[in-house]
Amino acid sequence: MTTHFEINDNFIAEQNQKAKAWLEEDYEHLGKQLRRRGLNIEDLTAKAQAFQVAVPSWGVGTGGTRFARFPGIGEPRGIYEKLADCATINKLVRATGAVSLHIPWDKPDNAATLKSYASERGLTFDAMNSNTFQDQADQKLSYRFGSLTHPDAAVRAQAVEHNIECIEIGKTLGSKAHTVWIGDGGNFAGQQHFRKTLERYLESMREIYKALPDDWRVFMEHKMYEPAFYSTVINDWGTSYFCATQLGEKAKCLVDLGHHAPNVNIEMIVARLIQAGKLGGFHFNDSKYGDDDLDAGSIKPFQLFLIFNELVDAQTDGTPDFNPAYMLDQSHNVTDPIESLMMSAVELQRAYVQAHLVDRAVLTEAQENCDPMRALQTLKQAFTMDVAPIIAAARERAGGAIDPLATYRASQYRQHKAAERPAAIGISAGIV
Repeated sequence: MTTHFEINDNFIAEQNQKAKAWLEEDYEHLGKQLRRRGLNIEDLTAKAQAFQVAVPSWGVGTGGTRFARFPGIGEPRGIYEKLADCATINKLVRATGAVSLHIPWDKPDNAATLKSYASERGLTFDAMNSNTFQDQADQKLSYRFGSLTHPDAAVRAQAVEHNIECIEIGKTLGSKAHTVWIGDGGNFAGQQHFRKTLERYLESMREIYKALPDDWRVFMEHKMYEPAFYSTVINDWGTSYFCATQLGEKAKCLVDLGHHAPNVNIEMIVARLIQAGKLGGFHFNDSKYGDDDLDAGSIKPFQLFLIFNELVDAQTDGTPDFNPAYMLDQSHNVTDPIESLMMSAVELQRAYVQAHLVDRAVLTEAQENCDPMRALQTLKQAFTMDVAPIIAAARERAGGAIDPLATYRASQYRQHKAAERPAAIGISAGIV
């Protein structure tokens, strides 16, 4: 394969030298603050280094809006170029070592070759993702009126077969999970029989479930609306939870932060699914009105912190079989996708570290004594602590950039890619 421009380790080290003095000063000052609260900054830095979130292959292309798509320069034109961009993100932030593929958008000619290419760049593969929410050029039957829940058994069988194909590809790539999201539903009252439609979904999912290897999980993703605006088959966490219990132990619920009505208490949903043993993982993004797929932490950073507060609480109290999968899922309409994905990964690390600052003994005491103000103050004390030096130090120690955005821009990576990658029409990326 042709050698293309890459940001090398020496360049990152040179850029880090410009910021190293202030980082050391800020890190020392923060360490003193934390010591007064009985916390060790080195322990927190180790936790930040251990945190990982997968990036979506489709996320490195410019996303779509409900109306149009405005391509950016130097966009990846296929899965190998997508992986090159994903590797660049991880090289700078050192927290995104896994990539989630979407089939057939990213279907490789040879899965073993793709795995080798990714491994050479320090990448592994996270959950596989199927696509039965749009028709493909070589598809025999249409999903216009549904896929896994279509009244026609032949359409359902086609959709099941596609999901099993994704699992087979994933087995070669080393993936351990499969995510199913369907756009099935209705736009008119009476269009679908609600109970029959859900039963057809379960029937189809049972076939997919049977194809799972013993050490795999299947994640079911719910979504309140779109493209079905009157009735969506898997529309909320309750329906997802019901289906997961019907299918078996390997079936889990996936929470996309944008797939809820405004002001829904997502952190409580997370706690409920943890309690029920059915939290599979997340698609992290942010939202203002609906499924906006904005950059994680860009609108509601406190909500993101509260979600991680529940996750860290479950992690620290030893909740059995607690192993949620973390992935970003965003649509980048007006930004460089690499920049957005990098900064979203940083925001997740920030919320994760802040959640470890919560004094859980004090919080428990406040809860048991019905002291709401002290409880809130305990959470806010953790949330308002600037842990940027911890996250920056974690990146530097792993070989990443102290300031990933500045380093990325200084490298002129996007300009190099614009020259290497002539524009292509029809890149598969957008709102999912």
